[in-house]
Amino acid sequence: MIGGGGGRSRRRGRASVTLPSGPAASRTESSVSCWYCEYKIYVFNDMIFNLGWKHARYTRAWFSLGVYFSLVALVGISLLLLWDPIGALYFRRGSISAWLPNILAPSFSGSIMDTSIIIASTILSIAFHEFGHAIAAASEGVQMEYVAIFMAVLFPGALVALNYDLLENLPLFSMLRIYCAGIWHNVIFCAACVLMALLLPLVLCPLYVSGDGLIVMGVPQSSSLSRSLSVHDVILSVDGLNIRRTDDWMKMLAQGTVEKTSSHEFLGGSQSYGATNSGKGYCVPNSWMDASKNLWQINDKLSCPDELIVFGKFSCNGSAYFPGTDKVSDKKQTEDLYCLIAKDVVKLKKCGNGWRGTEDDDSNCTCLEEEYCLVPVLTPGFSWIEISYARPYSLECLQKEGNFSSSHATNDNFGPSPCGGTFVYVGDLSSTASSVKLSPYRPRWAFFLLIADVPYILENCLSCLLHVSAALAAVNCLPVYFLDGDAILETALRYVAWFNRRQQRVIIKVCRFLWTVLSIIMFLRFLYSMTVYYG
Repeated sequence: MIGGGGGRSRRRGRASVTLPSGPAASRTESSVSCWYCEYKIYVFNDMIFNLGWKHARYTRAWFSLGVYFSLVALVGISLLLLWDPIGALYFRRGSISAWLPNILAPSFSGSIMDTSIIIASTILSIAFHEFGHAIAAASEGVQMEYVAIFMAVLFPGALVALNYDLLENLPLFSMLRIYCAGIWHNVIFCAACVLMALLLPLVLCPLYVSGDGLIVMGVPQSSSLSRSLSVHDVILSVDGLNIRRTDDWMKMLAQGTVEKTSSHEFLGGSQSYGATNSGKGYCVPNSWMDASKNLWQINDKLSCPDELIVFGKFSCNGSAYFPGTDKVSDKKQTEDLYCLIAKDVVKLKKCGNGWRGTEDDDSNCTCLEEEYCLVPVLTPGFSWIEISYARPYSLECLQKEGNFSSSHATNDNFGPSPCGGTFVYVGDLSSTASSVKLSPYRPRWAFFLLIADVPYILENCLSCLLHVSAALAAVNCLPVYFLDGDAILETALRYVAWFNRRQQRVIIKVCRFLWTVLSIIMFLRFLYSMTVYYG
């Protein structure tokens, strides 16, 4: 938990600390207890005070904007947190817990690089937050006493210690400028990250190209896609549609997942096939279907061999027909099911309305007279996805083609080739999609592969800075013990004339307790959601 600074330690009744002067001003101090350790830094006092006081006219106007933004954010985020348990109780879905894990979880994989990026982003966000408090105080003529980095139990944080007596003598709006400065700086930091991300293609343009595929920066051996994709391969399309951004990759694979519906099943031996409603079919010749029937008779089993896939008939009304599971007529179940070789089937003409761009086109489910539209029969929750890729940086492709543009000709060639091809992935996409590290920026020339990771690292850094800084600003907007929102609420209530001092103290105590409890509940729910996501 991050301590929002702004002299909140003074508001808890601690004694005033005398500001070191002269050579002693550059010293540091540390204190350690069983649950709290603190490291105080004095070296920046004079430098920050001179900077803020010298440009006080401009910094006051700057932080005045932060006051209005922070007050609106405090009310909005507090109401949102209050509504979350109400929505979860009555609508079985909280407004915050529903989207927060989906935003944060995909950006963190647990690798050493990602962990280092998160730690560095947290340090920078906290530093920029506390720098805002210090500059705002300096512009009001209040010099900070020290900067403290602390660890409370297992939660790190930082604060700027200010003289409480000097703060109490300031006008109320000047106090708000100091208390709201940290939140305002984090919001500006987020805006800067978004702007830099938008300008990233222009900055990387001389050495990298983007917009025609995603380069694979890493694929773990535990991933099912590691059998078909390698590092520096370029994913060109999914189900025939080109992908240009990592968001497109996640979106397409999420849409391709077959939902667990209550459909008929084909039970055979130890295998269980669920009827798919994806509608991704192929026009299979009748001769192949006849050969498949002979295979059923030869094997005298109700399951296909390992190298074959079960296919079923598909009708133009968008439904797939699969026989029932009456144990009395097991042999009859196989009449409309066919064992086919997948790598040969995918070369055939596509049919059905499950392919990208054909959802509302009934003409795509028709085949020739001597053909029939068959769809693969999959286990519920599994997907059938065609992925086209290129290998422009492989030695064989460089020797054969010499450039990337000619590799696009291999998009319709199934199976491995020197410059790429297309393969079919059958399985659960929910975890596989996020296991592959992708970047929309690939080197213009093969000899720049040594720095191919630079755009991926920059993207992750900007994304992590954005999320951490936004989370820091949102948390400090809450009227919770020891955070900026507590001081902002207390100071803002003094503007309300119809509350006396005693009533204000009651309101503050109630708000502190209520939103502290809600924050703890939200934090525990978030940890549970993250555990389920990674589990």
